[in-house]
Amino acid sequence: MSEVKNMLAAAAKAAGSMCDIDDATVNKVLTDLSGALVAETDFILSRNALDLERMDPSDFKYDRLRLTAERIASQAADMANVAKLESPLGKVLSSATRPNGMTISKVSVPIGVVGVIYEARPNVTSDVFSLCIKSGNVTVLKGGSDAANSNEAIVSVIHKVLESNGLDSSICTLLPSTREATAELLDAHDFVDIIIPRGSSSLIQYVRENSKVPVIETGAGLCHTYFDAAGDLAKGKDIVFNAKTRRVSVCNALDSLLVHSSRLADLPELCAELAGKDVIIYADERAFAALDGHYPSNLLKKAQPEHFGKEFLAYAMSLRIVDSLDEALEHIATFGSKHSESIVTEDEKAKETFLRKVDAACVYANVSTAFTDGAQFGFGAEIGISTQKLHARGPMALPELTTYKYQITGNGQTRWP
Repeated sequence: MSEVKNMLAAAAKAAGSMCDIDDATVNKVLTDLSGALVAETDFILSRNALDLERMDPSDFKYDRLRLTAERIASQAADMANVAKLESPLGKVLSSATRPNGMTISKVSVPIGVVGVIYEARPNVTSDVFSLCIKSGNVTVLKGGSDAANSNEAIVSVIHKVLESNGLDSSICTLLPSTREATAELLDAHDFVDIIIPRGSSSLIQYVRENSKVPVIETGAGLCHTYFDAAGDLAKGKDIVFNAKTRRVSVCNALDSLLVHSSRLADLPELCAELAGKDVIIYADERAFAALDGHYPSNLLKKAQPEHFGKEFLAYAMSLRIVDSLDEALEHIATFGSKHSESIVTEDEKAKETFLRKVDAACVYANVSTAFTDGAQFGFGAEIGISTQKLHARGPMALPELTTYKYQITGNGQTRWP
């Protein structure tokens, strides 16, 4: 077998022993690792610097790739929080005793071997491992070449902690950052139970079209905020600014602002703070006219059709004026990615209609889409934001990394014929 196949076979073998690792040991690993990541901050940052040297700072992936002491500390804190969470395993989801005395119980169990393919996001390495080991799964990581040094550094720390606790390092397997390794992983239906792609829409599409292993899509985040006729201007201004500028390279960032036509006069104030962050606005005809002379001319552009339905991952967004809530809903249904959508309104009927009708994993009312995040939802961390509807939807954490099996007990029951 090839090197990658040998690594995958070892990971599959390690999955068989995961049921022998109790939750106390798992929690100790996560707690030890939380401390080890902080202790190894300088080493991790030095390896991350090698990756950053090879990337243009203007590339939207640069911010995702960049690690800082604060970001490493945040990853470590997330691991410590996962350790404190209740194990999702061994839960009796339902149980019934049949007339013949046979008892059938539906019990939560690990998926097995979880493969994750991701781009320049070294934080995924620690997040995925913490959630997988807590849910009894083996982790197979296939990071991009852009983050190869960063991922190798983090995994080396994970391996040291696993080995110091007497555990098989194959529990966390990092594949080579080559395209050939990606192809072998997608073909590894004998060793891997599920694959989760995290990255651009092109990566997700490639995995979906080429994988022989079942895939859970963590789709691109094309997020809208609709400022309704009854929207509170102060709330709207804060929500739009936060959703767009908190971190532009993440999937929950605002890409398209929809504003009710009755609020055109408020548009300059609604967008005022965005200018301070040099946010480029691609505005439709009515929005352009309302902002012209009130927003920096070098940042105000006339929208083209391709600007609606675009995940910008940059200090840029599209802006469209709509004449009704129904028109806003139609726009979101046409261009949204079923990730995160928000309405700003004080009208309870409009709020209820938006929450009910928008087809997305996370639908907000008077809240920034920046909160679509496993840690913010109280899940400890996340393995991704699923935009599909089978098995998992929204921030995927511990419960979504389990499946179930039926355990049947009896006292000698047989069936004839």
